[in-house]
Amino acid sequence: MAYIITEPCIGTKDKSCVDVCPVDCIHGDDEDKMLFIDPEVCIDCGACVSACPVEAIYADADVPEKWKNYVEINADWYKK
Repeated sequence: MAYIITEPCIGTKDKSCVDVCPVDCIHGDDEDKMLFIDPEVCIDCGACVSACPVEAIYADADVPEKWKNYVEINADWYKK
């Protein structure tokens, strides 16, 4: 299981989650509207969840239905 960043991050891009990630798996380019979690590197520690000020991060199995498309959006960002 990996963690997924969802819609509330768009436009916020607060990097508190990046600061607490022990494996440096959260990234985003300057032109991106949000941050992304690398599902191959994420160790499922959950540190990012409580650090996120806008509650945008969920375990992949717990992503709300309305934001399920962010599972693929996060994975696709790392395929580019």
